[in-house]
Amino acid sequence: MPVETATQRGQQTRERLLRAATELIPVLGWSGVTTRKVAERAGLRPGLVHYHFPSVDDLLTEAALAFTRSALTGPLHLLDDAPDLASGIVALVEALDAYTGQDEASLLMVEAYLAATRDARLREGMAAALAEFRAAVRERLAGQVPDADSAAALLGAVLDGLILHRSLAPMPTTAATAAHLLRMIGLPTAAAEDPASPDEEPSSMREGES
Repeated sequence: MPVETATQRGQQTRERLLRAATELIPVLGWSGVTTRKVAERAGLRPGLVHYHFPSVDDLLTEAALAFTRSALTGPLHLLDDAPDLASGIVALVEALDAYTGQDEASLLMVEAYLAATRDARLREGMAAALAEFRAAVRERLAGQVPDADSAAALLGAVLDGLILHRSLAPMPTTAATAAHLLRMIGLPTAAAEDPASPDEEPSSMREGES
């Protein structure tokens, strides 16, 4: 069997620390994560945290940026896998049903956004990740909507906003939300229409019975 190198062991340790930080931020809040708690979560000695990261804030920043970049790849895959652009955007809105506003991913993003208002490095990193996402979405919208640049920015903002607002108030149905979003960026809304309920008779039949 190949012998594990020191570099490989170091990379594995970094990944364990980053994973532990990602898990702790939603539970404890950004300011509640400490060296000791990260080390305990990762099952490592506290000294290893500062061996691999200059500070806890550096660790949290790297963990949040890695999570952000990973989270932004999912929507792009949904757009690429859909049969057409409108269906892809409906799929994006449907995917938001997995977020309640109180789940770990939502809470992590809220904490990261708040921390970014106080940390220039985190703010710049998140802004760069968002710019890359908008550029990728713009490429997919180009030629299909009137203003691909504005539509890409709007789409990202709406998706983020829906996740954030779900922790505070009930949201419209997925179909209604998707239909409004499609209209806003200039796409047909047929892909967002609710399928007929299997338990509901067509209106023409009900009218015939009266």
